[in-house]
Amino acid sequence: MQTLISIIIALIIFGVLVLIHEFGHFIVAKECGVVINEFSVGMGPRIFSRVAKSGTRYSLKLLPLGGSCAMLGEDEDNEEEGSFNSKSMPKKMAIVFAGPFFNFILAFVLALIVIGAKGADVSYVTDIDKNSAAYEAGLRVGDKITKYNGAHATLGREIYLEEYVNPLDGSNISVTYIRDGKKNTITYKPDSEKRYMVGMTYNTGDSKAQITQVSRNSVMAKAGVQAGDVVTEIDGTKITTGKQMVEYIETHPFGENAVNITLERKGKVEKVTVKPQMTKIANRGFYYNVARDKQSVGGVIKYSFTEVRYEITMVLKSLKMLVTGKVSANEIAGPVGIVNIIGDTYNTTKSAGAAITILTLVNLAIMLSANLGVMNLLPLPALDGGRLFLYIIEIITRRKIPKDKEGMIHFIGFVLLMILMVFLIFNDIRKLL
Repeated sequence: MQTLISIIIALIIFGVLVLIHEFGHFIVAKECGVVINEFSVGMGPRIFSRVAKSGTRYSLKLLPLGGSCAMLGEDEDNEEEGSFNSKSMPKKMAIVFAGPFFNFILAFVLALIVIGAKGADVSYVTDIDKNSAAYEAGLRVGDKITKYNGAHATLGREIYLEEYVNPLDGSNISVTYIRDGKKNTITYKPDSEKRYMVGMTYNTGDSKAQITQVSRNSVMAKAGVQAGDVVTEIDGTKITTGKQMVEYIETHPFGENAVNITLERKGKVEKVTVKPQMTKIANRGFYYNVARDKQSVGGVIKYSFTEVRYEITMVLKSLKMLVTGKVSANEIAGPVGIVNIIGDTYNTTKSAGAAITILTLVNLAIMLSANLGVMNLLPLPALDGGRLFLYIIEIITRRKIPKDKEGMIHFIGFVLLMILMVFLIFNDIRKLL
């Protein structure tokens, strides 16, 4: 039953994201004077349709999987009046770009809902070690951080993301902050210490002690521990929340002795024994806010834009990490994996009430919508970004690419995307077993 609910929720979320994407193409194409043969909600056979005076068929189809926008002459050498190819290059590019752009608009609207209800995790210094290099450089509690090591850091998650992508290694840290309306920038060499580590990061809140990252080549990685595993016991002591795990490790720091860790993975119990490694770690010297604070109307609008920027940045940095080998393909979630994430999100939050569950799922939809927008803008065949890339080539070379060759390029790209999709689905299923 829970699996069915997860699938239904995932279909609704995916359906809305794709429908909004196609509506972007539709509304801009209409404004540019392109004849729309059909705009459909859903996929598969029609269960209801109506032809408007404009000639556009509006259809409701059987499968609730997004929608489609079929334009006159879109994939043909057809330049008759009202066809897609009869329009100027700026108009064609605007129509193609509109799909991903509307996903960004949707992400912004959803962010307004979440931040309006729950607030934003504005990044400011919550605590600082008075003996640290950060304190000596001038940083104080309450300072509002705007940049961290050159990256935007308006939200606490942005600092976390930057350290996730570029872990501290002892190099200088730069922090830009605002105090009493004045912007300041400091640079300091972080304090460093040697500590026994097992190579993981995990949720530190009041929910389960779920592992969010396992460092490559760490003892945890070698023991087969995966991101998503939940720690339930350490050396015989029960662990029920991330906060409890923080407290346990603070009072029982890892040493040279082996540690017995019990994990929960997809309902199954796994036990591993790892021997912590002596590791040199850098300490930024301060703690920053990760809790959401309620905002004014202006703040809700401001931080909704910031939320979309954060989600886009997270996708781009994740892609960079994938290309550079910092994360493996096994850490990527395909369609089945995303359905599983949605299901886990629903199951984890439903006990907190309908309002919290809905807001959490909406928050997840923000990430997925921004992700869909960015991925569609990648300059790959069969994607909107691939079309825009070919248009840019036409502008540079001043030569039109023949439709048959363009169609072949997109067909090859489509086949490759399908192969990738099959791999991701297979990989998702393998990880679930």
